[in-house]
Amino acid sequence: MLLISGLDSILAGRLLKEQKVELEALFFHTPFCPCSPFDSGCKIIFKLNEITAKYLSLSLTVQELGEDYLAIIKKPKFGYGKNMNPCIDCKIYMFKKAREYMEKKELSFLITGEVLGERPMSQNRNALMLIEREAHLEGYVLRPLSAKLLPKTVPEIQGWVNREKLLSIRGRSRRTQLNLAEKFGIQDFPQPAGGCLLTDPGFSRRLKNFISVDFNIHDVNILKLGRHFKLYDDLYLVMGRNEKENIALERLYSQNRHLLLKPVNAKGPSGIGIGNFHSREKLLAEILACYCKVKHDTGIDIEVRHNNTVWIYNILPQEKGVYADFLV
Repeated sequence: MLLISGLDSILAGRLLKEQKVELEALFFHTPFCPCSPFDSGCKIIFKLNEITAKYLSLSLTVQELGEDYLAIIKKPKFGYGKNMNPCIDCKIYMFKKAREYMEKKELSFLITGEVLGERPMSQNRNALMLIEREAHLEGYVLRPLSAKLLPKTVPEIQGWVNREKLLSIRGRSRRTQLNLAEKFGIQDFPQPAGGCLLTDPGFSRRLKNFISVDFNIHDVNILKLGRHFKLYDDLYLVMGRNEKENIALERLYSQNRHLLLKPVNAKGPSGIGIGNFHSREKLLAEILACYCKVKHDTGIDIEVRHNNTVWIYNILPQEKGVYADFLV
């Protein structure tokens, strides 16, 4: 089974197809995909579907990652990388899920496009072996692009795959892969960078502030929008910066989990309160009122909604700077 992530995995698949190995393609879609909440679907999935069919003649199976995945993001056993990326824990999780899929479908081994030394945290030799052990896949993960630099795997030992026809790519240079893509006629592939928001410094800063709030997998899309205020360890406010974001936030509002705030008699942002907002509703309304377009000597009615309860607060807005320390 081939674990799809981008060009490297497509190349790994082509090398195995050259050896007449039968493949299935699996992709794990995380909530930290950079696709916008405004999009009707994930552009990365669309592109990977397209190139997997075109260059490997395979249909792509997509698995959405859920709350158990979010748990490792909140508290990774092996720590974070430069930002909020727990790359080793993430790989272990995906390999475990891949093993479950393999067992269900009675598949023989796992193939990835990993290259030795390409990613400093998760693709050094020790990390690669650690991930296999933790996922209970020792000897069953074949990395065709770097296979000759790594210990022999079960499919090589059993003769299912000819090791001599595999490669020995090492390091972060992409020249060999690009040459190989040209050889196979592979074009229009996704770029290797930017596939995970956990490696993005700005998004990671938001998530680091958000991590202490009780949030779920669906709340991650809210982090991709708007202005962000952390008021307490357990209270977070996101408000739209324009009409498009206001509409998106209102669509993402969950009446059982969130507080929805909207100005009634003025133009301004919509907002979502997440966490322990009980008895703090007026504070959130006061912050929202600061960003409404109205004279400061005029009161603003802010509608606050949770479940089937609606409040209206009349707020005399203060200057935005009063709440500047809460911005994250």
